[in-house]
Amino acid sequence: MSSSKLPELTGNPFEAANLDSTLVETATPASAVAPTGLSWQYWLKHGLSHQLSLATVTLLSLLLAWWLASHFQWIPELLLPAPSTVFHTLLTLFDSGYMDVTLGAHLSASLLRIASALGLALLLAIPTGLLIGLNRIGRGLLDPVIELYRPVPPLAYLPLMVIWFGIGELSKVLLITLAIYAPLVIATSSGVKRVAVSRLQAARSLGATRWQLLRYVILPSALPDILTGLRIALGIGWSTLVAAELIAATEGIGFMVYTASKFMITDVVLAGIFVIAFVALAMELGLRRLQAWITPWQHDH
Repeated sequence: MSSSKLPELTGNPFEAANLDSTLVETATPASAVAPTGLSWQYWLKHGLSHQLSLATVTLLSLLLAWWLASHFQWIPELLLPAPSTVFHTLLTLFDSGYMDVTLGAHLSASLLRIASALGLALLLAIPTGLLIGLNRIGRGLLDPVIELYRPVPPLAYLPLMVIWFGIGELSKVLLITLAIYAPLVIATSSGVKRVAVSRLQAARSLGATRWQLLRYVILPSALPDILTGLRIALGIGWSTLVAAELIAATEGIGFMVYTASKFMITDVVLAGIFVIAFVALAMELGLRRLQAWITPWQHDH
């Protein structure tokens, strides 16, 4: 039992509140108090460093296994070139390129296609998701269509895109847009349906209009789901890019990988795969950072 003397009450309720806080501070050590406002920064400092350590060990183990397999010729060099060969090929692609197009130009063409498709999908998918989530008639009309086309692989639309829109850039962008559209619609509608009714009622009681409800209550509440759906949709769209660049393309990362595979140029194929993976990882980390910045309340616990 502590020998510290507790303050006496004089009947003032504010002194009672001070006594409660004094008791809490006395019973709880300062080291045990969690910094609630900095909890996600604490996780970044400790949890993320642990994850990075594990990821580094995993990547180095895979790299070592690859080097051993190529060094001892467990796998023929034609099928699995050495890591040094692929690295040298990557530098050569940056300098002189592949099929008279530098790696930077291939990458720029792919990024322009995915950015155009993402912008078009955002313009179409978010209003569609809001309509499905907010309106029963809209849900009845649009939800079956989304659920019908969503399970179909994007490659199945490839011949149809060529027949309808030719072999230009439009067919490539539309194919990627179709891959991105459905996950964004579903994420948006799911986020809208999960908006707390108490928030809507409180806003209405304060005289909020429909537009104000949408702008200040519904969209902010649904934003975490929309951003999560965006991360998923962008990953699907990036993987569809290789299929889209099969349509009479002359540049692009997917085009480079596909043409190199036809001639069994494995080092170029692996270099292209690493570039695709690195860009996908960079986009995922960037979206995570954006999500943490826009919706910081999601990282408070």
